[in-house]
Amino acid sequence: MKIWFIGTGSFAAFCLEHLVSKCNMHFDRIITGMPKRGGRGMGERPSYVEETATKLNRSVFRTDKLSKDEELKRVLLESPPHCVIVVDFGQKVQEPFLSTPLWGCLNIHPSILPQYRGAAPIQRALMDGQKATGVTVFRLVEEMDAGPVLGQTQIEIGPDETSGDLFQRLAEEGSNLLKVVVKSCNEGTNITTLQNSKLVTYASKIEKRETQLSWSFDAQRFHNTVRALNPQPGAFIFYKKRRLKIWKTSVCEGTGKPGEVLGFIEGNPLVALQEGAVLLLEVQPEGRRVQSGSEWSRGIRLKKGDNLVE
Repeated sequence: MKIWFIGTGSFAAFCLEHLVSKCNMHFDRIITGMPKRGGRGMGERPSYVEETATKLNRSVFRTDKLSKDEELKRVLLESPPHCVIVVDFGQKVQEPFLSTPLWGCLNIHPSILPQYRGAAPIQRALMDGQKATGVTVFRLVEEMDAGPVLGQTQIEIGPDETSGDLFQRLAEEGSNLLKVVVKSCNEGTNITTLQNSKLVTYASKIEKRETQLSWSFDAQRFHNTVRALNPQPGAFIFYKKRRLKIWKTSVCEGTGKPGEVLGFIEGNPLVALQEGAVLLLEVQPEGRRVQSGSEWSRGIRLKKGDNLVE
C-alpha cells in the first residue's frame, strides 16, 4: 500500500508517532505546514508533525497551500497513493487530493461525528461537561467534517481528565482505529455510513474571552473550563489586578460568598463559587512558575475568610 500522511498540529503529531511506532504503518510521504515564528527570539519553529517526523527519522515535505502546490499535485497525479491520511492540518484539502487517492482522504477526528464538528472538539466536550466522547475515521469531502464515516470508537471521560489527557488517549484510539479501517479498505470489506445531518453540533475555536474564569460561575462550570483549557491556552482569573492561571481544580461541597476562602484541604484553598466550591490544586501567578495551591496560599498568607474577588 502507498499511503501519505498530512498534518501539522499536536494531535496530528501524537497520531503520527503512534501510527509509526505502535501500529507499524509506513508513509511514503509526510506533508506538513511551514514553520512558524515564535518564542523569545522569534525564530522559526517547525510544526509539531515535523518535529515528530524528525524524531522518527522521517523526512517531510512542507507546504503552505496544499491544494495549489504544483509539485505535490504532479506527484499525486503521476503516482496516486491508495489513501491520504489527513489529521489536524489547518488547511482546507481540495481537489485533486479528495478524489485522486483510491480510497480518498481519511481523517481522524476526536469526536463522535456528527457531534462536535470543527476546530476544538476535545475542549468543547470538556467545557460542556460531557461524560463520553470518542474518535471517528471518515472520508473528507468539501464540507467541513461532513464525509461518510468508516469507523468510530467511544470512550468515557474521567471527571478530572484534562484536554491534554484526552488528546493523548484519543490520538492512540484514533490511530488504532485508522489501522483497522485501512486494513478493511485494502481487503474491500469497509462499510461507510452517512452522517445524520439532524444531529450535527459544532466545536468552534476557543476565543480569548473564554479563557477568563469568574467566581460567579458554578463549581462544575469553573472546573470544566479549567480542565478543558489545560494545557493550552490555560484558564485564568484576576487576583489583585494580576492574572492567576488555574491549572488544576477539584469540585467540592461548600457554601459562601463567591471568591470566599472556606478553608484548606492539605493546604490547598477551598474557594466558594456562586454554586458549590472548588479546591485550587495547581495555580500559576503571573510571571511565575506553576505551583501547588498550598504553596501559593502559604506564600501570600491566605487564610480562611479571605475573599479572592478584587
